[in-house]
Formats: sequence, C-alpha cells, structure tokens
Amino acid sequence: QVQLVESGGGLVQAGGSLRLSCAASGSTSSINAIGWFCQAPGKKREFSIGFIWNDLTTVYADSVKGRFSISRDNAKKMVYLQMNSLKPEDTAVYYCAGDKYYRGYIISREEKDYDYWGQGTQVTVSS
Repeated sequence: QVQLVESGGGLVQAGGSLRLSCAASGSTSSINAIGWFCQAPGKKREFSIGFIWNDLTTVYADSVKGRFSISRDNAKKMVYLQMNSLKPEDTAVYYCAGDKYYRGYIISREEKDYDYWGQGTQVTVSS
C-alpha cells in the first residue's frame, strides 16, 4: 500500500508562487506515475500535471503549461509541484495521486486511473 501526503498550500496573491509537496511512503516502488489534480468549489476534479516516476516524462494541462512544473526527490520519496504566475482561477484543493499501472509512456489524465490519493491541500489565489 502507498500513502501520499500533500503540504504547502496556502493563500497567495495573483502573480505569486507556491510550491506544493507530496510525501510518499509505503510500497512506493509500485508507483508508475504521479499526477497532480485540482478541484475547485463546485467543480469536478481535474488533471493539472503528471509525470512518469522513473523517467520524468511529463504532461501538462493546457491551463498550467508554462506556469507549473513538477519534480521529485527519489531518495526522499518526495514530489513537488512548483506553481508560478498563479491566477485566481487556480484556487482549488490540490491532490497528489499515484498510478500503479504500467502504461508505457502514457500518463493518464483520468481520475479513475489513479490508485492512491492524498488528502489534498488548499490553494487560494486572491486577486
């Protein structure tokens, strides 16, 4: 089993930056890909960015391309989401998720394909 715990959320002004962290523990060798999803009030959870754990192939939602980036520290089993040029519409709860299924170089953008989820961390961007 894998546990994921997010941290780093908070309140930031538009144009600012935040770095979210996702700490992984347990059977992390079973993780093929990590995705970050966001859920704004009253909306469905949406894919933001994801990468394949072993080779760092990364995909981005159009809404975050050029502003968000993802990285990992393999030794610490940490994943980071760097969020720059934040906009009020980025306000959401952000979730770290792990996909244990090997899909080659494909990173799923579907919530249903992820097996492990953190509890989420709130990001609020004020205008």
